[in-house]
Amino acid sequence: MSENPILLDSITDADEGHRGQIVVSGSHGGIYPAAIASQAGIRAVLFNDAGIGLDQAGVAGVLALAGSGMAAAAIDCRSCLIGSAEDAFRRGILTTVNSIAAQCGLTAGMPVDKAVRALENAPQPQGLLPEVNESRNELRLKENGLEVLMVDSASLVTPEDKSKIIVTGSHGYLIGGNPARALKAAARIAVFNDAGVLSNKVGISRLPALDDQGVAAVTVSHETARIGDARSTLETGVISKVNRHAQSANAETGMKLKVWLTAL
Repeated sequence: MSENPILLDSITDADEGHRGQIVVSGSHGGIYPAAIASQAGIRAVLFNDAGIGLDQAGVAGVLALAGSGMAAAAIDCRSCLIGSAEDAFRRGILTTVNSIAAQCGLTAGMPVDKAVRALENAPQPQGLLPEVNESRNELRLKENGLEVLMVDSASLVTPEDKSKIIVTGSHGYLIGGNPARALKAAARIAVFNDAGVLSNKVGISRLPALDDQGVAAVTVSHETARIGDARSTLETGVISKVNRHAQSANAETGMKLKVWLTAL
């Protein structure tokens, strides 16, 4: 086994060709990404910890994978860019290690490149995490009748969702730094999780990219909403960052997301 892992900016890009491989992913380490890794037959996987966040949602999948026999760990969101597997491999530092990965010699504070070498002896999992169907549904806010599309992952958005208000559970950073992957629809409003680190660099954030597309976009604090959970984003999320179009629509840092949407 080569010490060079498979680099996937999003774990949703995993396929049958990655079976038995070691994967470094730019995705957060929640339950849904972990289930994808498990179902794809990956041997060992590293995710971004997304700030760990509310109810430890950012690493819940990493810990759950131990039950299926998969070595998994999470990378400090402050050490590398979420959504970039290459940056994770180059600069990442581990924060959370499940029991199978610990048996392979992984520890918190270990650089990712060293962790990948240690995972060469990781066992092939004998079990699977159950498939997780991410939620996509539309609801109407009782406060003002506004229609909102709720998606646990931005991957569930389609071009037909143009002009909608879209609340996601996804992180607010460009996958692979690619503006074309900011969002699949020209939404009216888009909401994401800040995944632990705020940055004003255009190259890594969806918010400036969506500004260029005329979309009002905000993130909510990872400490106030569970990453990967659109319902949590809406019900408890507090805005942590806004783009220019959102600011023009009266969005403010520190405001509860639902209060802003209710006032529209």
